[in-house]
Amino acid sequence: MTDLANIVRAARATGDYASLLDALPYTRFLGLKATLRDERVRIHLPFTHDVVGNPNIQSLHGGVAGACLETAALLQLLHVASGPSLPRTIDFTVDYLRQARGDDLYAEADVQRIGRRVANVRMRAYQKDPNQPVALGRGNFLLD
Repeated sequence: MTDLANIVRAARATGDYASLLDALPYTRFLGLKATLRDERVRIHLPFTHDVVGNPNIQSLHGGVAGACLETAALLQLLHVASGPSLPRTIDFTVDYLRQARGDDLYAEADVQRIGRRVANVRMRAYQKDPNQPVALGRGNFLLD
């Protein structure tokens, strides 16, 4: 079994996703953190100037917001599904609703349906107020 498979298995068993986020180069680069509360995984992107997309107005890069949404979906699926590995993205869509200012970003996901092989997930990213999302996402993910 590969090291990543062992990390995935341990993360699923404990609900501690720090080792998994650290094992993935992009999530490690972004400095993503994950917390588990009431069976919901919440992704936290601490603000740094490395994630700014427009330096004139200090707004976060849209791709970073999308990455947070996708990571929230993958970890939520990992938490609730029973497959042996990370789910794989089939398709993924982001609706950008408002500017994400130079501040921390949070993302959460709701699993809409888990089938035998495919899961449907909705996500939202917000900054200070969960009721004021800056982006919404939806995607389909392949389960092993």
